[in-house]
Order: sequence, then C-alpha cells, then structure tokens
Amino acid sequence: MGRILFGIIAAVASFMLVDSLTCNTCSFGLIGICLNSGEETCSTNSSVCFTGKATFSSLQSFSGFNSQGCLADASTCNATTNATLLGVTYQTQIECCSTDKCNPLTLSGAPSAKMSLTAAVSVAVLASMFGNMMS
Repeated sequence: MGRILFGIIAAVASFMLVDSLTCNTCSFGLIGICLNSGEETCSTNSSVCFTGKATFSSLQSFSGFNSQGCLADASTCNATTNATLLGVTYQTQIECCSTDKCNPLTLSGAPSAKMSLTAAVSVAVLASMFGNMMS
C-alpha cells in the first residue's frame, strides 16, 4: 500500500514540476547589463516572466536600470508608467512572457575580461620563473 501511495505522490509531483515556469532573474541591472544573474522557478501557475526597465527622459544617454524575474500579477504586464522621484521624471516599462527563460539576460563581460587579464599575467609570471630556473 505504501508503494502505491508513494507512486501516486511522485506522479502528482512530476506533473506539478512540469507546469512550473522558470525565468531568468536579475535583481539589479545598470545600463542594460545584469550585475547578478540567476534563475527562478515561479511559485504559482499564473506567474509570468518579466523584464522591467526604468529610464529617465531627462538623461537621454543613460539607458537606465533593469530587473527581471517572476511576476505573479500579470495585470501590470506590457505597460508603461510615468512617475517622479526627487523631482526627476522617469518611465517604467514592464514586458512579460510565459515560456521558460523567455526573458533573456544581458550579462557583463567584465568577469571574463578580468579572468583573461589574470590568466595572461599569471602565464607571463610563470614563464619568467621557468626561464630563470632553466638558465
């Protein structure tokens, strides 16, 4: 009897996992580059993935802030709102989608660039050390 009950629970759990939506997350992005990316499984079946962007009309060269993740209230999707913060007007755009990882991330190239520089310096130091040992 225990095996049958376990089988039923496993089957129900697998159907629940299949219906879960997975979204890319970015709690803080600056000038279109995500500073801390990840993935999130939405908690409700009515959730959607979102990408939100805040831009300042007075700063044309500044592309603004962005965030991404799961959104439970789809009524705010595909909308643009205007607001004022400390006398500065900004515009918020929220776009939504409903398939797994449909909100693509823009990642910073800085970590890989730093790694390449670190690797190049390390190789140069090791080559210098081995060169001194060989002579």
